[in-house]
Amino acid sequence: MTILNAINEAVEYIKSQSSLTLDLGIICGTGLGPIAEEITEAVSIPYSDIPHFQSGSVKGHKNRLVIGKLGGKNVAAFQGRFHFYEGYSIEKVTFPVRVIAALGVQSLVVTNAAGGLNHNFAVGDIMLIEDHINFMFQNPLIGKNHEELGPRFPDMSQPYAKEQISKVEKICLENGIKVQKGTYIAVTGPSYETRAELRFFSRVGDAVGMSTVPEVIAAKHNGIKNVLGLSVITNMATGTDTHEECHNAVVEAANQATPKVVKLVKQYIKEI
Repeated sequence: MTILNAINEAVEYIKSQSSLTLDLGIICGTGLGPIAEEITEAVSIPYSDIPHFQSGSVKGHKNRLVIGKLGGKNVAAFQGRFHFYEGYSIEKVTFPVRVIAALGVQSLVVTNAAGGLNHNFAVGDIMLIEDHINFMFQNPLIGKNHEELGPRFPDMSQPYAKEQISKVEKICLENGIKVQKGTYIAVTGPSYETRAELRFFSRVGDAVGMSTVPEVIAAKHNGIKNVLGLSVITNMATGTDTHEECHNAVVEAANQATPKVVKLVKQYIKEI
């Protein structure tokens, strides 16, 4: 079965569960699933019911698609994502993005939990992703290109829409929400980085995580115009101390930051 057939089957099943014409998609990162809990008139679809979807195994991911209304718009929120480090192919990791694009979405919010490389950041900060560096050394576009999805060589000079970043900065200013901006570095994981790696990464980036970049590449390839990336800084990863990282602590920090992320995302959706 080709990826085009797989996408069509997933789309048809989702349409059988909800007839809404979607305005926006949201990918909820670790600990940020409560964003989807704010959706009203919601239809929840377990990933296990959607053809060709996977079920992630990471704590903080509920593995379901929630469709309904948020901020006056029709939205679809992926409550959990699939990670390359779980053993899924990059094609599988980015499959939900392909599906949401096929459902007609032109705006996408991608959230994640990330380690702060920038010494000026603090745990709990929200970072607007201005750009990224792909240290996963994996690209979802390798292999045969399907022109129905996008061009062979898509432009990635502006993966995150500047206009949307400016909107979020304005929202944060008006609502007293502290926000940072920076470059996100993606690595495969699942082991956390060594101190030497973190010191190296901190020379070129502001936050490091194990997701998002393949999804954004697929989104841009599929022609999704307005991609907004938000990282919640859940731990400091500067490489200058010797504390041990713990995923439970990452999830807890993301949970604590969730209320302001929810407030920000809801207001952003109202204004796009």
